[in-house]
Amino acid sequence: MGLLTAGFTIAFHITCYISDGHRFSFIGSVARPFKKFSINNSIIPAAFILTYIYQIIGFQINNEYSSNFELARNLTGFFAGYISMTLLFDVYFRFTNKDIFKYVVCRIDEKIKQNVKVTRASAMKKLDIVRKKQVRVDYFLDGFFRIRPVESNSFYDKETVLQVFDQNHFNLVVIELFIFAMVLVLGIFKDYPTFQIPAASSFMLFLTIFVMLSGAFSYWFGGWSATAGLIIFMFVNHLVGEDFFSKKYEAFGMDYGVHPAEYSIASLQKQLDSSAMETDRQEVLVQLKNWKSKFDPTSKPKMIFLCVSGGGKRASLWTLTALQTADSLTQGKLMESSVLITGASGGLIGASYFRELKLREKLGEPIKPVADIHRQKISSDNLNPLIFSLLANDLFMGFTKFEYAGKAYERDRAYTFEAQLNQITEGLMDKPIRAYAEVENQGLVPMVILTPTVVNDGRKVYIASRPVSFMNREVLNLKDYSQVKVSGIDFQRFFEEQDSKDLRFLSALRMSATFPYITPNTTLPTEPPIQIMDAGISDNFGVSDAVRFLYAFNEWVSENTSGVIFISIRDSPKLATISAKKGQTIIDDMTQPISSVYNNFENFQDITSDMLIGQAHSWLNVPIDRIDLQYQSDNYLPLLKKMDSIRQNSARASLSWRLTTREKYAVSSSINSQRNTEELQKLVKLLK
Repeated sequence: MGLLTAGFTIAFHITCYISDGHRFSFIGSVARPFKKFSINNSIIPAAFILTYIYQIIGFQINNEYSSNFELARNLTGFFAGYISMTLLFDVYFRFTNKDIFKYVVCRIDEKIKQNVKVTRASAMKKLDIVRKKQVRVDYFLDGFFRIRPVESNSFYDKETVLQVFDQNHFNLVVIELFIFAMVLVLGIFKDYPTFQIPAASSFMLFLTIFVMLSGAFSYWFGGWSATAGLIIFMFVNHLVGEDFFSKKYEAFGMDYGVHPAEYSIASLQKQLDSSAMETDRQEVLVQLKNWKSKFDPTSKPKMIFLCVSGGGKRASLWTLTALQTADSLTQGKLMESSVLITGASGGLIGASYFRELKLREKLGEPIKPVADIHRQKISSDNLNPLIFSLLANDLFMGFTKFEYAGKAYERDRAYTFEAQLNQITEGLMDKPIRAYAEVENQGLVPMVILTPTVVNDGRKVYIASRPVSFMNREVLNLKDYSQVKVSGIDFQRFFEEQDSKDLRFLSALRMSATFPYITPNTTLPTEPPIQIMDAGISDNFGVSDAVRFLYAFNEWVSENTSGVIFISIRDSPKLATISAKKGQTIIDDMTQPISSVYNNFENFQDITSDMLIGQAHSWLNVPIDRIDLQYQSDNYLPLLKKMDSIRQNSARASLSWRLTTREKYAVSSSINSQRNTEELQKLVKLLK
């Protein structure tokens, strides 16, 4: 951050020098003019640095619980980087600009003159501005920060002004090329931790490029820079719309080289094949029978559906914490009684990880599923490499590839996300989806059905280790209705020719956790192409998918179980406090139609989920119980106050792929709230 903040500061000074340096003609009469200009132009950068340092200290103390030594070490690193980069640029300008204003008595290189026609016109225009819009300056700071009076000077001739702009423009180009080269080099090695810079550094690097490009625009186009920028943007936007620069993120394991699957109303209607549904249903019935065989044959077991909510990193950590605690309190009965896991985004990542840990334990590997180390791993940072990949691969075309399942794919942002996901889950889930078919069939672990959403039409894609076309079984009740709408497609059957069974399980998790703007939308091999977005768009809690599964096997469940338990592990409160309506601004009135839908998104889904489970009582002949384990920010505040005397921030953990130390502790501690304790006790009683 120190290195790149210094680079951003220098870019700011260069842009200001090129755009407005001509307004201070006295600068030309002093030695090392750019250094003097930068020192006197440092009010805004100095204010930024002071504010940033203040925020760093507050953040490190209140959110990361850093000790005095750790805080001092971090600040020392920041200042060391800032000073080092500043000195590097100082040396560069010392050798390139030290005689820039001595061109009054020297002759400019003819080669430079011949290549600056537009620069010459710009310089002549700026010369007129110099004569008309000089800024009065009586005193300035010299290189040793001493106050010096401005000595009288006369305007330089046209040739001198032209030389000044030529020299500075050349330096701008050199530094821009250096920055672009650095981004490209880092992009090539971005998958190595040593070359992965923090997310904030990536953003600072982007700002540096933006400022330098805006300076170049201002220099070349003058007062028309805004218009020129708008025209160029519209032109590039048109080219992107025509697929000139479009980039497709692929699902690893699938074959994009064969003829794409037809995605149309006709092909979707073919999904409503009753014989195929029954075939898939009979295969899952084998799993259910094997599941039941684990229990005492003289009694009927409880069947559990695990429904986990999305919510980025906090949902991953919260789901894993809740499952570890519940499984431990029930002495392993939680996972033994579970037949299905549904949900979205981070919650599915945490649940899938715990399922894998339980599977490895059953297979005899030395793994403790409830160990703290697993929470530490899944809560580690995913954001830094992802944001840098956004800069290095999306703003600049990626050109490195890797191979999976015998097929070549680009090392793009999707690859970076999966690589990080694979790392924090100890490489345990790096396998195709078909690898889980046998262990699920044996009843060793519950089935996982992932349901990402199709951007094109809002339908779901049902991804599992085997075909699950029966998830559309309810439409068979509408035999005489020709306008029936298929709610989702069975991934395995629909993309059979595109090697659907070879889909990487990590890719399936990524598709279900497509965080807007951060994790890229996946394009599937169809005609026309369809893009996939987060599963939480259609159902962030997975309840509707669990009810669909239950409906497909309701007769068997009614005959072979003593009841069904829906365990909802959610990273938001079910009955949140209704906030008072405050005064509406004009902007609020304009955005209310959209903001009201967004703010109540989870409420809409909760109401629908309650309705579906309520209706399930009418067609299921065994009781249905519900357990809600909820992460609420107000539950852990008393625990934090006991931990230390520092002022604590009671804000909810951020919806991100990175958590602070405070947020990690808060999420994990929420399992001990009174509400969750009562729900866990209820679960223990139900499973006895």
